[in-house]
Amino acid sequence: MPDSSPSSAKPDSPETRHYNRIHRRLELADFLIGLAFLVVLLATGWTSDLRDWSYRGAGQHYTLAVFFYVGLLLAISKVIGFGLDYYGFRLEHRYNLSNQRTRSWVWDQTKTWLITLVIGTVLVELIYWTIRISPQHWWMIAWAVFIVLSVFFAQIAPVVLFPLFYKFRPLENESLRTRLLRLSDRAGTHVREVYEWELSEKSKKANAALAGLGATRRIILADTLLENYSEEEIESVLAHELGHHVHNHIVKGIVVEVVISFFGFWITAEILHYAVDVRGMFESLHDFANLPLLVLTSTVMSFLLMPLMNAYSRSKEREADRYALKSIPDVTPFISSMNKLADQNMAEREPSRFVEWFFHSHPAISKRIAAAEDWRKSATRAADQR
Repeated sequence: MPDSSPSSAKPDSPETRHYNRIHRRLELADFLIGLAFLVVLLATGWTSDLRDWSYRGAGQHYTLAVFFYVGLLLAISKVIGFGLDYYGFRLEHRYNLSNQRTRSWVWDQTKTWLITLVIGTVLVELIYWTIRISPQHWWMIAWAVFIVLSVFFAQIAPVVLFPLFYKFRPLENESLRTRLLRLSDRAGTHVREVYEWELSEKSKKANAALAGLGATRRIILADTLLENYSEEEIESVLAHELGHHVHNHIVKGIVVEVVISFFGFWITAEILHYAVDVRGMFESLHDFANLPLLVLTSTVMSFLLMPLMNAYSRSKEREADRYALKSIPDVTPFISSMNKLADQNMAEREPSRFVEWFFHSHPAISKRIAAAEDWRKSATRAADQR
């Protein structure tokens, strides 16, 4: 007979399965539409037309033309994908997972587009600047700049980007704050402060994170988590996040990104040289009409690598779970928090093997709970043998 105690994993409801199935289809549709848009731009030559319009609008100024071109691409892409984005927004409301009003959602979409425009333009300008100054070795320079910028944005995100979308304030619960900072100290992780994340203004889901790098590292706890979870459960959730720092997952992740992006930039450069030098598809390497080709190459490579990267991520999550189980006096709060998060966020506890393998960056919740129960049994046996 299966264990039916409150600490065991519960079966997924038909509603949960249906929500996640629709969500995956939306993600796949969004990916395919974006892919088709890039292919159409290249196959029809429309990308050259957009380049010419950008030059005319910029008075033949190259740098300004690149900005106009990126803006046009992002605007068209947003218009094409807006229907799916709005359907996703309504989906969250249909399943009672969102509090956000339509006006607030539209404003968030606008801010996201503007941030993407600014960051995207900076990256694209840098890429074509490196192509112009070093046509043969541009990809190595661009790769190095990409790594530096990735670390930079990870560091500033908690203090610059996150507050553009959510409100944060220092945690008022002093006993919980002390408890979490003490847990961080035991993990050897310096944390600047503990913040309450006012997530309930937009969502009914719960979350917590250890965000930032160095001086910007902070604990953020959603108010939806603080309202519905005990201090022991919150501690178990944070212990998992601290496990990533204890096992140097951030540093290892950066190393993996460095290696993969190095080969990614090299492959992209080879494809670009072939398109220009052999096929004559574009006027030159620095003809920014070839940007859709660069994005298409990157998108396809990311898609092909997704199962491998997810498998690597799941292994890190299992390590972080094991650290959490070692760090807390009792695994029951960890198990109950997993069940609560699954219920509140409508996450699947038992996805199919294929879904977990291809789509999930975390192990199935049922497996995480089973691992915690096995840990408890092992700890009990060890205690009995003493």
